[in-house]
This record gives sequence, structure tokens and C-alpha cells, in this order.
Amino acid sequence: MKIAISQIEIIPSMPCDNTVRIISAISSAKKNNADIIVFPELCVSGYMLGDMWESKVFINECEELGEEIIKSSNGIYVIFGNVASDKSKKNFDGRLRKYNALFAAKDGKLIHNNTTSYPFIIKSLLPNYKEFEDPRHFFSLKDLAFENNADIKEYLKPLEIECNGEKIKLGLTICEDAWSSNYSFSPMDIININKDVDLFINISSSPYTLVKDTKRHKMYGEIASKHNIPLVYVNNVGIQNNGKTVYTFDGGSSVYDNNGNLLLTANRYEDNVYYIEMDIKNKSYPKPIEIQEDDEYKFIYDTVIYGIKKFTKSIGVKKIVIGVSGGIDSALSSAMYVSALGKDNVYLVNMPSKFNSSTTKDLAKTLADNLGCSYMVVPIQESVDYTVKQLESSPIIKDGNENYLKLSSFVIENIQARDRSSRVLSAIAASIGGVFTCNANKTETMVGYSTMYGDSAGFFACLADLWKYQIYGLAKYVNEKVFGEEIIPEGTINIVPSAELSTAQAVDEGKGDPIKYDYHDYLFKFLMESWNRIILEDVLELYINDKLEEAIGCQKGILNKYFTTAHDFVDDLEKWWKQFMGMGITKRIQAPPILAVSRRSFGYGNREAQNRVYYTARYLYLKNKVLSLD
Repeated sequence: MKIAISQIEIIPSMPCDNTVRIISAISSAKKNNADIIVFPELCVSGYMLGDMWESKVFINECEELGEEIIKSSNGIYVIFGNVASDKSKKNFDGRLRKYNALFAAKDGKLIHNNTTSYPFIIKSLLPNYKEFEDPRHFFSLKDLAFENNADIKEYLKPLEIECNGEKIKLGLTICEDAWSSNYSFSPMDIININKDVDLFINISSSPYTLVKDTKRHKMYGEIASKHNIPLVYVNNVGIQNNGKTVYTFDGGSSVYDNNGNLLLTANRYEDNVYYIEMDIKNKSYPKPIEIQEDDEYKFIYDTVIYGIKKFTKSIGVKKIVIGVSGGIDSALSSAMYVSALGKDNVYLVNMPSKFNSSTTKDLAKTLADNLGCSYMVVPIQESVDYTVKQLESSPIIKDGNENYLKLSSFVIENIQARDRSSRVLSAIAASIGGVFTCNANKTETMVGYSTMYGDSAGFFACLADLWKYQIYGLAKYVNEKVFGEEIIPEGTINIVPSAELSTAQAVDEGKGDPIKYDYHDYLFKFLMESWNRIILEDVLELYINDKLEEAIGCQKGILNKYFTTAHDFVDDLEKWWKQFMGMGITKRIQAPPILAVSRRSFGYGNREAQNRVYYTARYLYLKNKVLSLD
């Protein structure tokens, strides 16, 4: 049996474009004498479509295009994912009944196992966590069985096909049906309940996050080994988004033998058709290959570059303006955009005030020279002074009385940040027909360490799912592995991180941000990315038991470095918790779209509401207990 694995790029909400490429891939597979070609989940429509799923017209078009794919199946088995509707029934929301479905066709006709009235296979497990919200749009196989008072086993049976004179039973599933460890049943176990499946095929639309490929290989390998059945996994490439978060789809399609050994793995982010030949009945397979373990920063680099290229293309942007301060975030952002779009499309702007040192101004110029980008220096002190003077000299009149504002140093810091973004960068971007970036990292995004409409503004935040230590690691990777020379100046990497908005942040005096990145990075990551949500009670329990450093993964002894008393530790903990749960949420809601890299990114990867800062009763008890010991 020769299997074609079509790791296609799916463009969400563009079913006509997707269908043209699907039919083209089918034609190519026929020319290569493939017996079966397999496409990803929802390859006609795309996966992350928001409430476009509520459009009957859109659903009808997807189904009609699915018919065209079926017609193109002469001489080859075609397995693909698409939406299916049942116009006689409704979803729980009262709208048209829709299924996330798998279709199998041959010689212009659908083929199915004839055990139900449905000529397609329905997704059993609908994910409803992080960025996923399938139950909002689709009706699951589990719900269908319950509605019909039927045993779900009746719906989960192998599909029999004939290939080269042999009958082959396929166990066909859709994405989450393989990720069943946290569900009440396993569709793959049920499909193979009679031990008669010859080949598992799982079609997916699985967004990439760090270490996900390792998890996939482990999980699919274990499924194949457990059932003693080879397995084919097909995923798509491209980008999709849910409005606030942009996800890359890396492909990573793969094939495993009956012992769980990896036989084929597709290149990450490559739109291509891969082929593999297997003698299913005689369990004769190609020689297994080793799983390649790449540098973590190669994965991050590839994901960010791919995300920038695809996102800018999808919204029709070619010219990028970046405010460069001499610091690490803007330097890395500049290097990444140049790598993705070319130096001629990237404009760098340094906007010094009286607080910016010669050190950072020189580093910004060096970066621009190293990258070969267009470079501007636009001083802002005069406009900041004018704004301050204007506000402090304009009377506030009430009841015939005049009063005057007196701006604090904090307010003046924010005026500088907004002047740079809302005035200078936005004007330059409009002048060249481009956009300006947001250079935020995840650490600052988490606690709102940014100025709203200032440095938190921009069209896209490609680094905002990277913790500060990852920013440094990626900067070093870019210098060493991408450019092969010091493009991001060493001085930028070594200088203390600082916003340079006041004398309290003078970098030449070693004064910088209030965030202690070698501790807070790891604490914030622990709070944000743990599968089961961590709150302050959990942190304080670990602190009392002297297990916090081990739990969050920071350097041993870091707590003693920064906190001489428990009061200091608790004050710091609550300070950032208030930021995270308070103004930080407000800023994140208004922040630009973030490119997802981690397993839990801000935006729709982390649903949050603007509520009051919360402390459990046990936290308050533990706090009083630990403070009484000081």
C-alpha cells in the first residue's frame, strides 16, 4: 500500500483556495501511483474561524466543495476533513447541526461502514480548553449517541477498503480522538475493540507549541505500540488565529509502525505531499528513523519567523517600523523581522529623550548598521516638554475657580512612551504605507509593565509569548546560528534591562527595570503556564516548605539574593499579583495579537476576566503565619 500524506497549508475561511490545492494534491498522488491520500482535519474550511461557523451560506459552500473533492477520487482513496451538517437537527445553541467530520471517497463516491445513517465519521472528543472551543460550534459523536439512546460503539467501527486485492480495515479518527487520556473513553480503543483494525489514521489540525512535537511522537508511538497497529498522523501547516492570538501549524505529520517506531516525519512548516509504502497485512515496513532533537531556540526561531511571514502576508503588510532603544527586546524584534521580511522592508527608529544614555543610543545605531536597515533618529524631549508645559499651564475651571495639574514623574514617563508610539512610530508607519511593531515580552505582558497606547501598542507582538530568559537565549541563537556574527550587539545583551524613562533607570549606573528577571521570569511562568492554575496560596505553601525554587525552576539561592525577610518576599509577591490580576488584564485586553509559542499564551489561550484581585482565605492564614515568624 502506497500512502500519500498531504501536509497541506490550510488558509482559514478560504474554502475555494483550499479545495483547488486539495484537488491538485490528489492529481499529484495519482501520478505517483498512491493507493490512498490523506488530508488534515477541516482542510476545506480551516479550523479557527470564530463565529463564521454560524453562517449557513459558508457551511453550504464547504459541503459543495467537498462534493468536488469526492468527484476527483477516481482511482484513489481520498480521506479528508470537512464540516458536515444535518439540516433536520439543531445544535445546542439552536443553530444548524454541524459535525467536525472525516470523509472517505473512492471513484467519485463516499464509502462508509454502513453501521449508521451517516456517510462520514464524526469527531468524538471536542476540545474545550485554552484556545479550543469546538463544542461552541460542533455536535460531538458522544452527544449524538446519547441523543439517539445508542451505544457509541455502534458509531466507532473500522472502515473496510480493498487495496491491491487485500481487504484492509482502517481505524479513522479526528485529532482530539487520539488525545483521550483526560476523557472518559478512548475512541481508538473502541474502534479496535475486536482487534481487527489494520491501520490507524488520525487527521488533525494541531497548532504548534514548544515540545508539542515530542509529545506527539510519544503519544502516537504509544498508541501504535499498545494496539500493535501502524499509525498515520496527518497535520496541516499555515497560521490561524482567534482574533487575539495567532497560532502556527507546523505539520509534523508522521507514520509509526506497529511497535511505535517512527517511520516518517514531515518537515516542519513545509507544505508538501509525502509518500510511504507499507505491507500492512504482513507487517513489513520501512526502516525506522531516529527522532531528531533540535535546539529549543531553533524551534522558537522557526516558529516566530514562520508566524511573521504568514501573518504579514495574510493582512497585506510589507513595511515594518520598529522603535529601537538599544535594549534587547527591540534589537531581537528587529533581527527577526529582517530575517523574515528582508532588510529593505524594515525601518528602525531611535527616539531619545534626555534620559537615554549615549550607550543605548550608540547600540541602536550599531544594530541598524549591522542589519543594514534604514535608520532614523527622532528626539522626543521637545515634544514631551511641550506636552508637560501645555498640561500644567492649562487651567482646570470649576465653579469659577482655577486649578492646575502638577504632573508626577510617573505621568511624564508615560508621556514619553506614548509620544514614541502613538505620535512618532504611527506617523512614520503611515508615511511609508506600513505598520509599527509591539516589542513586548511575556514577562512584561504578564504584569502590565508597559504603557497603554505606548510601548504596548503595535500591529503584532511576535515576541510576547517569550519570557525574558528566552529573549536572551534567542538573541544569542540569532547571532551564532542565523547570522553567524554579532548582529545584535553584545553590549545590548549585557546591558541592564531598562526603560530609560527617568534618572531612576539610568543604565550607565546599573539602574534598570523593577522586575528581577532571574527570579520573576520563573515565578510568572509557574503562575501562567501550569496546567492546573496556580495561585498565591500554592506559591506560599511552597515557600513555607522551602520548595519554591525547585518548583519554579529558578537558580538555587535566588530567594535569599532578593529577600532578606518573609515580609519582603510577601510584599513582592502581592505587588506583582495585583499587577497580573489588575491593570495587567486591562492592558492585555487592549494589546495587539500575540504569536503563540508556549503551551499557554495570552489572548484566547488564557481566558481571563477583569475582576477584583483575589486571595483565598487559606492564603491569608498562611501569610499571617509566615509573617509572624519574622
